[in-house]
Amino acid sequence: MKKKIICVVGTRPEAIKMAPVILALQAEQWADVKVLATAQHRGMLDQVLDHFKIVPDIDLNIMRPNQSLTELTARLLVELNEVFLAEKPAAVLAQGDTTTVLAVALACFYHNVPFGHVEAGLRTGDLRSPFPEEGNRVIAGRLAKWHFAPTESSRRNLANERITSSDVYVTGNTVIDALLMTASQASDLPIAADVGKRMILVTSHRRENFGAPFNSICRALRTVAERNPDVLILYPVHPNPNVRNVAHDMLSGLSNVTLCEPLDYAPFIASMKRAHFIISDSGGVQEEAPALGKPVLVLREETERPEAVEQGVVRLIGTDYEAIVSAAQELLDDPAAYARMAKGVSPYGDGQSSARITQILREHFVTAESSAEVMPA
Repeated sequence: MKKKIICVVGTRPEAIKMAPVILALQAEQWADVKVLATAQHRGMLDQVLDHFKIVPDIDLNIMRPNQSLTELTARLLVELNEVFLAEKPAAVLAQGDTTTVLAVALACFYHNVPFGHVEAGLRTGDLRSPFPEEGNRVIAGRLAKWHFAPTESSRRNLANERITSSDVYVTGNTVIDALLMTASQASDLPIAADVGKRMILVTSHRRENFGAPFNSICRALRTVAERNPDVLILYPVHPNPNVRNVAHDMLSGLSNVTLCEPLDYAPFIASMKRAHFIISDSGGVQEEAPALGKPVLVLREETERPEAVEQGVVRLIGTDYEAIVSAAQELLDDPAAYARMAKGVSPYGDGQSSARITQILREHFVTAESSAEVMPA
């Protein structure tokens, strides 16, 4: 009998990182795969699923304007309760640290359904940074049956929390699977970029940077653009009004700054490949860009992804105006400093993470059960 596996996605990063797992499981004869979209981020989720040709079987369409975390969590739990009662899954998988993942882990706990946490074990050690992601992943980590840790560092974090070692598997990060699948395909840049200009790709959208920190970021970007007319800054702006309004107020009108809508996944990968370096507060970019040989300046004071920092290909610079301007200018002016960061080191995976996760589940649902059936009474 096939085992029903529900794979949950709610946001663009979750879709990117779950897509290789979904595709790998769909190829398994023993697995009846159901894709559940919470649609915590509607449009940004849909375009990634379209890219990977994944069609949700269940769509909760949970997104509402200006909903609070409390409202989002409550509505997710109610909707997931109905789905689990109807579907009776053998297991549920979700990735990362969003409110969707928190709600999925809790719903699985309530229904006694085994939960597989993809990208388990990331920690900063500070429940308020990033908020609410650190709290979400800590709680999910206490409730998971399978912990698919991307690195040895993540495994050690789980060991320090006394998670049973036999439940933790170092698989690499599935984001590299998705990256390599997409980077091998030709995709056009979303803008007309002068080949003679060095391009800085920017992404910034984290909740903890709203307000004064984000104003500082935009002021620094404006200074970098004004001081370096031979540089092109491409900034796909997140739709959240806390980001969009400030970015357009402070950066519009500069001839070498392009503000655009959030990019579909393939054009975004093409933009990373074209970039000289990247300024970002994104977790996924910290994982993807090093594999493409692109330095990343991270607009945060701490990161749950220390491996790339230790390798010297990612640098934490925070949101201070002077720190951002200084770090960006160094990469523009100092070829040796640039070369030290553009090493093409990928500490997060080899493109086989989803195959490892599938094998672990296959051994649990097929190999182990087959062995139990042939054992003498």
